[in-house]
Amino acid sequence: MSLVDFIASHEATLRVVGFALALVLLAGAERVWPARGDARPARRQLTNAGLMLIDTALVRLAFPVLAVALALDVHARGGGLLGAIDWPLWLEMLLALLIFDAAIYWQHRMLHRIPLLWRLHRVHHSDTAFDVSLGVRFHPLEIAVSMAIKLGLVLALGPHPAAVVVFELLLSASSLFTHADFAFPPRADRVLRTAVVTPSMHRIHHSVHRDETDSNYGFLLSLWDRVFGSYRIRPREPERSMAVGLPYWRDPTALAFGALLLQPLRSVPAARVQADPDPAMTDNPHA
Repeated sequence: MSLVDFIASHEATLRVVGFALALVLLAGAERVWPARGDARPARRQLTNAGLMLIDTALVRLAFPVLAVALALDVHARGGGLLGAIDWPLWLEMLLALLIFDAAIYWQHRMLHRIPLLWRLHRVHHSDTAFDVSLGVRFHPLEIAVSMAIKLGLVLALGPHPAAVVVFELLLSASSLFTHADFAFPPRADRVLRTAVVTPSMHRIHHSVHRDETDSNYGFLLSLWDRVFGSYRIRPREPERSMAVGLPYWRDPTALAFGALLLQPLRSVPAARVQADPDPAMTDNPHA
């Protein structure tokens, strides 16, 4: 059995082991070399873990077929854009990963741009701390939207199933990595982010300031932010002390587990909107 076939045949095991290994390593790193100290034990970490469990259950219950299973079917039939041409396997996988990465970048931008989607995505942005647990803090309905987009992309592309497995592994590991509470030395960070998104680069995206929140959307490659004009080099405040989260709903009661599940149904408090006319205070961050 080739390596590619092995990857495609052991998708579930690879995803669980990959996620667990990344979580353990990054959780350890942010405690040994903390950038902000946000990784200390806190109730919000349990809240974030609870959201992850609901997200996982929802995907398994709501979607009769997942991305890898769909890729197996479409690829076997020679369907999709990539399946229509007899590409060399290495080139097909490289193209698939690049397209998936670009798609995630634009999906992320749309989550900020479209008011209804922002209501879902702001659950992720409402965390007032920044550590590896933030990498799994997503509203279940946002996960459902993301899964539907992913399945549509698989159907349109017809990628090799192994490419989808590798993408899923990178997606989960990168989400944990870019939200981890550590920072590389400045020189090393500058070198690394010429290729990939680093925690320091993504931390800017979680700033309370609207112009910083609307930057650095990439999940793996930093290329797309540079090409499409959303790259920001540094925050206006030092990253080790900058305020993260949203400028509203900073009270712990508003960030409890049940409140987060209902947050998409809530409007920004009127008093806060009147006190601060910044568009970031509204339900549409681009109003």
